Amino acid sequence: MICFCQECILPDTRPNLEIGEDGVCTACFSHRTKESIDWPGRVEAFREIVEQAISRTERYDCVIPVSGGKDSTWQVLKCLEYGLTPLAVTWRPPGRTELGQRNLDNLVQLGVDHIDYQINPSIERRFAQRAFKLYGSTAIPMHLAIFNIPRVIATRFDIPLIVWGENSAFEYGGAEEGRMAFLLDEEWIQRYGVTHGTTAADWIAEGFTAKELSAYFGPTSTELHTAGTRGVFLGNYFRWDPAETATIAESHGLQRRSEGPRTGYYAHTDIDDAFISVHHWLKWYKFGFTRLFDNLSLEIRNRRMSRDDALSILEELGEQRPDGDIAAFAQFVGWSVEEFMDHAEQFRNQAIWVREVAGWRIPGHVVSEDWWR
Repeated sequence: MICFCQECILPDTRPNLEIGEDGVCTACFSHRTKESIDWPGRVEAFREIVEQAISRTERYDCVIPVSGGKDSTWQVLKCLEYGLTPLAVTWRPPGRTELGQRNLDNLVQLGVDHIDYQINPSIERRFAQRAFKLYGSTAIPMHLAIFNIPRVIATRFDIPLIVWGENSAFEYGGAEEGRMAFLLDEEWIQRYGVTHGTTAADWIAEGFTAKELSAYFGPTSTELHTAGTRGVFLGNYFRWDPAETATIAESHGLQRRSEGPRTGYYAHTDIDDAFISVHHWLKWYKFGFTRLFDNLSLEIRNRRMSRDDALSILEELGEQRPDGDIAAFAQFVGWSVEEFMDHAEQFRNQAIWVREVAGWRIPGHVVSEDWWR
């Protein structure tokens, strides 16, 4: 039986999330700890890290992994505010949108050097198709690229710092806040990197060569330790709130989707890549929740919305299946939409889904029958 947090609306099926005996999930519990954090002290700690990075090099002080979205725009602004000389690095998604390109161009104009790293489309196509067949995920190649390309560039160019945005392990369900400044190693990526615990090396057995997957390999442990490149999450030093980062980013030129969100509650997220919405929608089959549950839970934790209001919005917006983006992804990997849905169906979690005369449903869910139609 699926169980939901009594403070937010996340279920216990969400990866890395647990619900305690008091009915409160680890994400809500972690959020409470923000009230007791010495944020001015955290800012000073970040300032010291910045000074150390600047003192170590006469070239780039840090790498900022960016997509062009609200968070990466905020990351760039924050790094420039503290005097860093960044190299922005982007994995160029095969489903990049026109709006995503405009926002990325705007980010570069804020005042950074930038690498837009594009992987061989034929390799990406094969990889995406194989990953979906095995794991029902459109995002394994994406996350391997996002986490490894910046780490390789930082170590090879002797750049002392990598500056990430939010700590997703903390914000979306992790039971612990995580380290402050650390080597972003394979152990962390396998646990929190949304790669189903795989590394690039694991995919060689699936018909790829190491050379074909070069972009997906990270630096070796020896390279990491020799370079001494550290990683930080700005969300560990500055109180991260998606509404606030969006306001700041929009005040510096970021554009949101005028037609509303692809999936979820925010029109300023997932605007750079048409395929990421497919990844988020697949949570419905796998775990019985969607991107909308995540977003509304953040609104509840930040006290901008009650749980009852969030449930009403769930009923209003429904499943939000991104049919156009599903069609685009299916075309990219060489399938029809019907083939895609057939593959997706194999990953419906039958530990929570039950087949009835009227179709599939999840007993004990917080949503009404309208969601099952």
